[in-house]
Amino acid sequence: MQDGPEQSTGSNLPEFSVSEISNALKRTVEDTFSYVRVRGELSGVKVAASGHMYADLKDDKSVLNVICWRGSMSKLSIKPEDGLEVICAGRLTTYPGRSNYQMVIESMELAGEGALLKMLEERRKKLAAEGLFAAERKKQRPFIPNKIGVVTSPTGSVIRDIIHRLRERFPRHVLVWPARVQGEGAAAEIEAGIRGFNAMPEDQRPDLIIVARGGGSLEDLMPFNDEGVVRAAAESVIPLISAVGHETDTTLIDYAADLRAPTPTGAAEVAVPRRDELLAQVMDGEKRLFGGITRLLNQYRERITSFARGLKDPLRLLEQKQQAFDFIAHKLGSAFEKGLVTKRTALLETASKIRHPKDQLQKAQQSLEYQATNLQKASKRLVEPFETKLKGLSRMLESLSFERVLDRGYAVVMDAQNTPISAPDTVKEGDALTIKFKDKKELEAIAGKGGNKNSSTPQKAAAKPPKKKPTTPTDQGDLF
Repeated sequence: MQDGPEQSTGSNLPEFSVSEISNALKRTVEDTFSYVRVRGELSGVKVAASGHMYADLKDDKSVLNVICWRGSMSKLSIKPEDGLEVICAGRLTTYPGRSNYQMVIESMELAGEGALLKMLEERRKKLAAEGLFAAERKKQRPFIPNKIGVVTSPTGSVIRDIIHRLRERFPRHVLVWPARVQGEGAAAEIEAGIRGFNAMPEDQRPDLIIVARGGGSLEDLMPFNDEGVVRAAAESVIPLISAVGHETDTTLIDYAADLRAPTPTGAAEVAVPRRDELLAQVMDGEKRLFGGITRLLNQYRERITSFARGLKDPLRLLEQKQQAFDFIAHKLGSAFEKGLVTKRTALLETASKIRHPKDQLQKAQQSLEYQATNLQKASKRLVEPFETKLKGLSRMLESLSFERVLDRGYAVVMDAQNTPISAPDTVKEGDALTIKFKDKKELEAIAGKGGNKNSSTPQKAAAKPPKKKPTTPTDQGDLF
């Protein structure tokens, strides 16, 4: 009979569960690498809805998972982006659920100046494309500002240099907005200072803002390259002077500011003019003005003097004019009296020639009566021949009138239109007829059956009742 499988001879080795091994590894990793700095390139950067950031940190051979909790994300000096070469500081830990290890990031900085400059250049291009650096956005600074606001550290030498230079050139009231100019949180305080000055009431806010800091490395000046600071400078309604670092240092706020000064001291120099120079200019202008007025007065004085030489003594001229006035006044008085006498004589002569209106009226009335008599005689002489001729014609007309025939016993037959009927052919049976006799007497008749026949024996007209006489006169009357 064969024996079964032999029992393991390594039974003296301890046995671990998966969780025990995972926890042991976690403690070992965290104790050994409690704080490390790791350099690499960011890849696969993702920010979850919770605010946590997950990414990979890699080099040419290996990949390290990294995580940055939401509380640490707000404290990072740079914004994590794919392709950035960074140095991350934090601790290593493991994730038992997947049996991998990862790094919890507490801080992050760019690895090397080249990567930093690349990021700044990309940010500069982005902001320039938005028009934040455009020349037309620049505001003219006041010639002599009443108040100057300075955003800088209140304990550094920068603010002392600015105040000292302002006091030397032109003392002005200075408002200081304290802000850190380096390190964590500096960018937020600088941005708050710029926006805070702009938010002040118009009668209290400064006329000019200076954002200043002394020299330093590129990393030290990074707060002034922050996008929020640059936007605040570009949106400022108060003219802003950027004075960051030394003359060779350039930050992004320099592009957004209305004016860039090489140093903080230089910012104070361009903020105000030199008071002594202004006084000298005013005194020089006053001197030149006084000299010009003096020369002009001298020229006028010389011209008046030369004119005075050609003039006579005013008193003598006045005496001559007064004497001439007296002569003319005397002559004018005599001429007035003489003219008055002449006018009075002419008036008397004219008055003697004028007749009394009553006499003139009587004479005119006599002339009118005489003319009326002559007119009456002349009209009589003119009318008498015409009266004689008219009477002769009247007698002739009277003798030729048909009424004279009626006086001898004849009669005239008239139709309805009061027109004499000269022939019986025009009369029809039943026509209304009017027969006129002597002394304008008339008889109304109606034509009988034989009224329109040609017969030598006269027919009696049928008698009819008399009708109303027409309103039109039947008497021919006298032509005159």
